[in-house]
Amino acid sequence: MKCDELLALLNDYIDGPVDPGICAEFERHLAGCNPCQVVVDNIRKTITLYREGQPVTLPAEFQIRLREALRQRWKQTGPGSSPSPSSHS
Repeated sequence: MKCDELLALLNDYIDGPVDPGICAEFERHLAGCNPCQVVVDNIRKTITLYREGQPVTLPAEFQIRLREALRQRWKQTGPGSSPSPSSHS
């Protein structure tokens, strides 16, 4: 199995309804591919945090940077307008 094949099957793998043969291939690939291990681990952690439903406090410095980025975006687009597709980063 190649990385792109693994990524295409990722949702089914995480949710569980994967053919056992494909699941075994998936596990073999993960055993030898650190980048795919990282992706799957991050998705699992994200799902766990989401299911727990606990709010996460952002670090103060991040909150400040986020607010400033939002202010800048607001100034660029203005109230009531939507950003053009080319302005998305």
